[in-house]
Amino acid sequence: MPKAYTEWVILPHGPIEKLADNLWWVEGSLPGMSLKRTMTIVRLANGKLVIHNGIALGPDAMAQIEAWGNPAFLIVPNGSHRLDAPAYKKRYPALRVFAPRNARSKVEEVVAVDDVFDNYPGDDAVQVQTLSGVGENEGAMIVRSADGVTVVLNDAVFNMDRKRDLLGFFFTTLLGSAPGPRVSRLVKLLFIKDKRALRADLERFAGLPGLTRLVVAHEKVAHGPDAAQALRTAATYL
Repeated sequence: MPKAYTEWVILPHGPIEKLADNLWWVEGSLPGMSLKRTMTIVRLANGKLVIHNGIALGPDAMAQIEAWGNPAFLIVPNGSHRLDAPAYKKRYPALRVFAPRNARSKVEEVVAVDDVFDNYPGDDAVQVQTLSGVGENEGAMIVRSADGVTVVLNDAVFNMDRKRDLLGFFFTTLLGSAPGPRVSRLVKLLFIKDKRALRADLERFAGLPGLTRLVVAHEKVAHGPDAAQALRTAATYL
């Protein structure tokens, strides 16, 4: 796991994609890896922004985000996805940081955590919940937009192609993280305590009325009917 950045370190990233009226998404790089990571941003009705898995972006992209709303909440999805969390807190001191209950101590090695997922102040647009079967180490963010419902997961489900570089081959092929959608062999080894419970959560998400898209940390967004199918397919790996 790379050392977390306390300064604003800009790695290569793509443009901001506007998925819905209140939902933006961007894909960024990881140091020394072909694997990509994703950030999701939700704008609440009061203009505050919820940032899931924050990525330090370039000046133009950050200017877009800051013009869109006020960064108010940072969701650190697990103890491994904390690379830019301290830099975000330094840039936005009033940011409230949330982490899964049993990942809190790991996240707090690099940034102070204000509270756990179960205490996130949800509203009609955003709900944050702990996933079942993962020992309270990861969660899900449910976003409601004008066009439907988005489920935002992290490492519980991977949705990417195999990589050809040495480290990417090790991660995606030998550790069973691709091709997606799937639950990776590594995640099953490190996180999952109850496969049946997690499978039930993934199937529950697949059945959400109005499900429009699935966002995961690595890498592809599944849209429309593909979102439910991706969740159901991933559940078959449990």
